[in-house]
Amino acid sequence: MNTILISIIAIPIIEILLFIKIGENIGAINTILLIIFTAVIGLYCARVQGIKTIKSGFINIYQNKLPIYEILSGASIAIAAMFLIIPGFFTDAFGFLLLLPFTRKLLLSPIMRKNKEHTKEDNIIEAEIIDEKKDEL
Repeated sequence: MNTILISIIAIPIIEILLFIKIGENIGAINTILLIIFTAVIGLYCARVQGIKTIKSGFINIYQNKLPIYEILSGASIAIAAMFLIIPGFFTDAFGFLLLLPFTRKLLLSPIMRKNKEHTKEDNIIEAEIIDEKKDEL
């Protein structure tokens, strides 16, 4: 709970500091245009990555596999799109990192590893029931 509160306070402070520093270097209008440009490009990239993830998920479904990675990847793409919509350079950088398949795979690999461990622990015992007393008419 404390980390959420700290991030709610810290992220806007970081964004304001970045706005000021970048605005000093390239100007106010260019800073605003850059924010709009990163949002548009980021949302386009999120759309493309989302479509690729959906296609990959359908391929896994057709092969009778659970599309767990695709579900988690789709959720991280949605989070990345949310970060890209929020105006700011820090959130845009984090959003672009989530859009890259390589970094997404690095972030999701511990979760996938835990899922593989749970599937290996299936304790299924196959047995046959033999009825000693057969129905008598």
